[in-house]
Amino acid sequence: MTGSGLLVVDKPGGMTSHDVVSRARRLAGTRKVGHAGTLDPMATGVLVLGVNRATRLLGHLMLTEKAYDATIRLGVATTTDDAEGEPVSTADASGLTAEQVHDALASFVGEIDQRPSAVSAIKVDGKRAYQRVRAGEDVELPARRVSIHEIVVHEVAAPGPTVDVRVSVRCSSGTYVRAIARDLGERLGVGGHLVALRRTAVGPFSLDDARTLEELADSFALVDLDRAARRCFPAVDLDEPRAADVRVGRRLPLDLGASGPVAVFAPSGEFLALYEQRGATAAPVAVFVG
Repeated sequence: MTGSGLLVVDKPGGMTSHDVVSRARRLAGTRKVGHAGTLDPMATGVLVLGVNRATRLLGHLMLTEKAYDATIRLGVATTTDDAEGEPVSTADASGLTAEQVHDALASFVGEIDQRPSAVSAIKVDGKRAYQRVRAGEDVELPARRVSIHEIVVHEVAAPGPTVDVRVSVRCSSGTYVRAIARDLGERLGVGGHLVALRRTAVGPFSLDDARTLEELADSFALVDLDRAARRCFPAVDLDEPRAADVRVGRRLPLDLGASGPVAVFAPSGEFLALYEQRGATAAPVAVFVG
């Protein structure tokens, strides 16, 4: 039987995140597979899945920093802010200089209020925004505070009616690279949309950890629960008496050194539970062993 752990997939283009989950369920031989955040069908790259007991870990994962390689096309705006949408405006981008593009992108770095793309998975009155858009509704989502840590410009293509810009972005969870493409085009007065997106890292997991579905079909490589917890959370190693208390969900007279969640481990290295600091004691958030 397949064990419990995280599956780090290099998602191919053209598949939804749910398609990847369905394939992983067949490969793992279990229905207990879920994902920690989605990727658009056109996007490729790192998608983190939980298998069996690790599905309970997904809601606690602090996968707050993400990294992407992206190509933005200036000169055309689309209905979806990416290449899957219909053009809504075009403008000659041949007058743009690389310096203008660099300066405009630099203005997005830091904490900003970003308006998510209307075709995002954000729910509006219980229904996802993209479903409302596809049903013909006009959806205007409110801006939300996000952090863009870094935008590195690798190439600004030679000037033409459209100009492709290759960038790498490090940002907080909840940031939409499609929205950066849209807003860059608006800032420069020519419109813009995303034509390629590859997620290169989610939290501590990068493309070095990821495997294609074909590779996973040959060798189903899980990051086991013990290693996954140690990579994703601050860790505290316990002695056996305290480990015994954790197994039955007791509070511990312990300073975890962080507010939480913190992964706590038995002397053997087995991951036992997630705990958080509550005053002078550490309290269980989720116990993974009985």
